[in-house]
Amino acid sequence: MCDQHRSAEQDYDQQCLEKLAWAMKQLNIVVESQDLAKITELIVQTMTGPWRYFHTPEHIFEVGGSEHPIEVLAALFHDVVYVQVDQSVNFNLTYYIIPFIRQVAEHLVIRDASELPADKSFEMVMQVFNFSPSQTLSPLEGQNEFLSALVAAKVLDPFLPPELIIQVVACIEATIPFRTHNAEGLNNSDILYRRLQEITSQLNLKLTPEELRATVIRSVRLSNRDVGSFAHLNPARFLDNTWNLLPETNHHLKYSSSYTINQYRTALQKMEGFLNFIKPEVIFHQFQGYPTDETYNDLVERARKNIEVGRLYLGTKLFTIAFLEALSLRFGRVIPVSTLMGEMPTESFVAASLVDFLPEISHPHQPKNELDQQILTLLDKGRTQSASYDIKNSPLATYMVKSMGFDEIRHQRNRAQEFFQNVISAEEFLAGCDMNVKKTVTDGIVKLFDSRKEALCRS
Repeated sequence: MCDQHRSAEQDYDQQCLEKLAWAMKQLNIVVESQDLAKITELIVQTMTGPWRYFHTPEHIFEVGGSEHPIEVLAALFHDVVYVQVDQSVNFNLTYYIIPFIRQVAEHLVIRDASELPADKSFEMVMQVFNFSPSQTLSPLEGQNEFLSALVAAKVLDPFLPPELIIQVVACIEATIPFRTHNAEGLNNSDILYRRLQEITSQLNLKLTPEELRATVIRSVRLSNRDVGSFAHLNPARFLDNTWNLLPETNHHLKYSSSYTINQYRTALQKMEGFLNFIKPEVIFHQFQGYPTDETYNDLVERARKNIEVGRLYLGTKLFTIAFLEALSLRFGRVIPVSTLMGEMPTESFVAASLVDFLPEISHPHQPKNELDQQILTLLDKGRTQSASYDIKNSPLATYMVKSMGFDEIRHQRNRAQEFFQNVISAEEFLAGCDMNVKKTVTDGIVKLFDSRKEALCRS
């Protein structure tokens, strides 16, 4: 482990330990320092796995806030299980999960009632999530949140009474994202409140109606912070988070010099598909006047604008990568992006890049509206930070936009979809693109290859 990585983990350990200690003190719970250290190690080790780029310790510290100990505890545990990112359940967490969950083929399944041990905290987690024995868990319907809540309940079980554990579990349940209203028109917070009322009565928990209402409000506050980047005032920050999410489920992007054009394109396609699917109205939660209608509507509208920015930004980059992919198929089927674009620059290495060989555009197309101007600025100047696998700006996409204009980019993005689906061939796709752009970019790639040849043959 490098010194920088070790130092970061030590810092995470300290922050996590401090948050755990603060939360327990606020709840008047006495926990020995060695027990707090063990919980800290369990959380931080999981959250610093090799594929964690967005769902990291920084994320859980931010989501927990500093207002209430239940929110802090729920946030620390809410992402400890993320099967799609980690490709499995972290080995150290299986101690808490295996008595209740088994694997069937590629799916995780709650054990049959006859196999399940008598365990009050597990029963409570199942009831909060409205899950049942023998149920197959789905990544899109609360699998990760349920398993994370289960770990939280079992880890905290020796220290917290069930009245506090159910509040932590309820907050984690609320982080299941993007759910619509039910058939009765109830939102997820209303449903959770009803469920908590029923469980409190069944289990004889000492929680008042006001305490249950406060629990749901805390769950709203926590879950809204969890998806807060959707409503960021700066679209560039929203895109930063989007770019941090990409390598979590597209693991080949970790290797910036070797991921292929097709792999990069597929990652962008999946994210664009998600942004085309998501409705801003299902991102944030509201319960009994919290947050206020004004605040809630503002969150929704800011999310709507960021999603609109993300769609055009990704669409522009998708056309650009489709163009490169079509060209690359003239000489190979598995071509790294770095082969045509050049290596990502680092502190110790800067190589020639395709954009070094593209000419200035004398009369660039001008944006026609505020959205187009925003996207051009983001492409040209960049997001607020580079990702580990990608630079923050998009010089080739910028060249395409300035050469062709956004109207043509939108048209070509639709044609690119036909190319991706094999409705048209790579050559048919290229034939329908701007001839001058095609020649200029092709010439630039040839010049990049020539520069490599000169470097290789240098005596």
